[in-house]
Amino acid sequence: MTESAAHPYAALTPDAVLDALAGVGLAGDGRLMALGSYENRVYQVGLDDGSRVVAKFYRPGRWSAAQILEEHAFAAELADAEVPMVAPLVLDGGTLHRHGGFMFSVSPWRGGRPPELDDFEVLEWLGRFLARLHAVGAARPFAERPAFSVQAWGQAPRDWLLAHDAIAPEVRTEWRELCDQALALIAAGAHPSSATGRFGLENATLIRLHGDCHPGNVLWTPVEEPDGGPHFVDLDDARMGPAVQDLWMLLSGDRRQRTQQLSALLDGYEQVRGFDRRELALIEPLRTLRLIHYSAWLARRWSDPTFPIHFPWFGGSDYWRGQVGMLREQIEALQEEPLVA
Repeated sequence: MTESAAHPYAALTPDAVLDALAGVGLAGDGRLMALGSYENRVYQVGLDDGSRVVAKFYRPGRWSAAQILEEHAFAAELADAEVPMVAPLVLDGGTLHRHGGFMFSVSPWRGGRPPELDDFEVLEWLGRFLARLHAVGAARPFAERPAFSVQAWGQAPRDWLLAHDAIAPEVRTEWRELCDQALALIAAGAHPSSATGRFGLENATLIRLHGDCHPGNVLWTPVEEPDGGPHFVDLDDARMGPAVQDLWMLLSGDRRQRTQQLSALLDGYEQVRGFDRRELALIEPLRTLRLIHYSAWLARRWSDPTFPIHFPWFGGSDYWRGQVGMLREQIEALQEEPLVA
């Protein structure tokens, strides 16, 4: 592979970033800091007037311009509805720009820290804001962006990993068998004894979602400050899916802890919007699909030099043995009763 094919960001130098911003009327003062993004390249940039912006350069070939603009339109809808979402700035009459073969956007800089998810008041607050986000998301569907599906998030990543010999040979057969078993359980729906009955992704109402609502994408500022509390960032993975997709990644710990956290989230959520409790049966299927998808994402991006640097533990025997162990745990979880809040 040539360098440009192996590493799409090879040409994205600091000068290229500053030139791109200058092209939309923003004069950088030379302060440039890379932020924690691997799929795209995201920089905090200081401007001559002393302010800061965040410039996001999209990975070439991942999303079409129409799909990115649909993300931007969703962010603008949320901001108009006073949902605390950091939306791209309109510069030169648009939000999506091009420079040196890259598409990019510029957003206001917002500080904050991850929310304290062991605080039930914080979880209730997050539940209310997620319900407001989903109320906007349910108003209309995405036309360009895809939906969560077992095929896209489970079967296709499994097939890619096997076809490209990405799995350590000593556990390849075991991983494939466990992966197939997990996907079969997901296709079969909820545990047969569940009070909700069979409920799979195909039964859920799909709405526009944040899509990747983990704690790192929710920034919290002190409540005594103007606009204090949570605000959401990074709609890069926005797509159609069940509402519970934006809730389950905020849960952690053992079953008792996750149940308490979920109860607090839903206490806030249902103050604003109804929630279909049958979707709780999708938490472990969605977690399992993310597990499979994540391995394929790392393997597909391995030619990007930033991935071996930040994920040095990926790809070896220990990693894949760990994945086998996690698939076993997920198979057990898929056969347990869903969480009840």
